[in-house]
Amino acid sequence: MAAYSGRGVHGQTVRLLGERVLSGRIGEGATIDLASLSEELGLSLTAIREAIKVLAAKGLVGSRQKKGTFVRPRGDWNLLDPDVVRWQIATGAGDVFFRDLAELRDALEPSAALLAARRRTDADVAELRTALTDIADSVGGPAEEAATADVRWHRALLAATHNELFIRTEVLLATGLSERDRLVHGGAPDDPVPSHAAVTEAVAAGDPAAAESAMRALLDQAREDLLRATEDDVPEDDLETTQ
Repeated sequence: MAAYSGRGVHGQTVRLLGERVLSGRIGEGATIDLASLSEELGLSLTAIREAIKVLAAKGLVGSRQKKGTFVRPRGDWNLLDPDVVRWQIATGAGDVFFRDLAELRDALEPSAALLAARRRTDADVAELRTALTDIADSVGGPAEEAATADVRWHRALLAATHNELFIRTEVLLATGLSERDRLVHGGAPDDPVPSHAAVTEAVAAGDPAAAESAMRALLDQAREDLLRATEDDVPEDDLETTQ
């Protein structure tokens, strides 16, 4: 089950309908027949409407007089919502999602590392090192712990830029990183500590060029980890960095 806050039948219904939309089984613009769904799933109309409310909050569906409930255009979907990310992966769109995330990070994080090296404070360095310790402690443990530690480190790096817009991009990265980390750390990735330590120490030393270079190396390692975890045949150029 997706980690939606609703449990039991409600949570299962939200996920089922969400995956139908994400997979295209219920296409963009299509009207959703609530009565037919109620009959198909053996649920009350009230239960179906409650699930639809959750999808509406994520931008997947809308309602209109005379048209009823319908699937909104993909451009309206909150593709960074944690459940929507998981539904994309569950419906077989993980390759495209991870590629897009990787390309975004490749454009963003080396520059963030460079800025962090120029602007970091002692507190920023302390948080990076604490997060690095968390990463080291999580090696060999549950994938969930590794994911949490990794996201903490990346948030610390963005915070060290002291650029509010860079910092806000953690909203873009956190969910994707968490899902990527659960996948990769469920297998046998390379030790993540040396690559993260190289960036951390370059930032601490105030060396922008070294920090940028170390981040690019970290992303190269991340690409290899993802390729191993997915055993995908997608060309390497299409699956850029993700860690």
